[in-house]
Amino acid sequence: MADTSKPAIVLVHGFWGGAAHWAKVITELHRRGFEDLHAVGNPLTSLADDAERTRKMVRQIDGPVLLVGHSYGGAVITQAGTLANVAGLVYIAAFAPDTDESPGALSEQRPPAAFANIAPDSDGYLWIGRDVFRESFAQDLSEEEARVMAVTQKAPLGSTFGDPVTGEPAWRAKPSWYQVSTADRMIHPDTERMMAERINPRKTIELDASHASLASQPGPVTDLIEAAATDLAASR
Repeated sequence: MADTSKPAIVLVHGFWGGAAHWAKVITELHRRGFEDLHAVGNPLTSLADDAERTRKMVRQIDGPVLLVGHSYGGAVITQAGTLANVAGLVYIAAFAPDTDESPGALSEQRPPAAFANIAPDSDGYLWIGRDVFRESFAQDLSEEEARVMAVTQKAPLGSTFGDPVTGEPAWRAKPSWYQVSTADRMIHPDTERMMAERINPRKTIELDASHASLASQPGPVTDLIEAAATDLAASR
């Protein structure tokens, strides 16, 4: 029987990945007794579309929900996390924009190391070149694991990168937690630190990890999610 004292956990992926990027975290959370687990499959067509897809999943869940966003998924949970049953937010090497702020604008302020490796195709979708995917996104994963990510990457519509958060960002009202990847080449580590400080999280951790910390360091990432869930359960 599921432990009803724990919030349901909804995992939200970012650009160039899908719900399966959370595979190791899902396995670790389940091993630790978390059974009410969900992973959104976002279309990556606009922030509005992705936030609504996430809201639809959250609305199907009875009881409190802990939203966990990786990368651009942080912008999604910032936009979607104002729903009443969202109890908290966890950002994993993620964007945490303020009102009228977009991931693209944040990236332009402090360009990350691999920014130049992102290129649009003729249909306006943004890709990371397969030959530079590992060094850009997942330099601390094996060549085999990074190759699978490169081949299965889910490209966002380019305009999505410039979509700003509208209305009040969820982190202003909901307790938050943040994980910084100090070797991140897709979001500048100092941008992550700035966003983490701004949202005033209950806890911040720094990992010597790539952008793909959810795959390269699932144990510490799960530790943070578990700490957030335990904190929320204790405050109910």
